[in-house]
Amino acid sequence: LVMTVEPGFGGQSFMESMMPKVEKARHWLKQRTTSDIWLQVDGGISLQTISIARKAGADTFVAGSSVYKSANPAMMVEELRNIATSA
Repeated sequence: LVMTVEPGFGGQSFMESMMPKVEKARHWLKQRTTSDIWLQVDGGISLQTISIARKAGADTFVAGSSVYKSANPAMMVEELRNIATSA
């Protein structure tokens, strides 16, 4: 798990500066294991940021505020999934 916000409360902005840490973790995992270990990011995940995290190597995403503040949470989850799988 890589935090992409300062832990403590929801609704914070995504910290793109954490993407090198995600890339490094993904590289480390690929070199040291044959199993498929999921790399999760938590914080600031939205329609605009999920592809950035995916391209850095994350494959599991915690999207709190973007889902729960959406007028249609189920649709938001579907849209996030679509972006994550196409990135």
